[in-house]
Amino acid sequence: MLNNIKMKVIQTVKNGVVNSDTIFHFKQNGNFVSANYSGGQIKQGHLVGQLIDNILSFGYCQFRISGEIDNGKSNCVLSVTDGKIKLEEKFEMNTEETLEKGINIFKEI
Repeated sequence: MLNNIKMKVIQTVKNGVVNSDTIFHFKQNGNFVSANYSGGQIKQGHLVGQLIDNILSFGYCQFRISGEIDNGKSNCVLSVTDGKIKLEEKFEMNTEETLEKGINIFKEI
């Protein structure tokens, strides 16, 4: 379902790092899902996880243009709206000093 899909964030938290300029390129093999992403504040990011039914769980690491490295974990609910895949992500992101939590919404482009 996610193989060769491109997505972008259409909604994020006020202090979100990814945004509508961040493009995600997904690959899927069975339940295994991975993605590379970049754009906006992100120079390069990677995620790996698994899709079971309509729940995508993954870990990620990203390098910001500013030089900061973030990592975290996410759980997403996958749905289809108007023929496009949508992910509602609940994330926990570890930065150098804090743990950020929030919700992002991704949509297929």
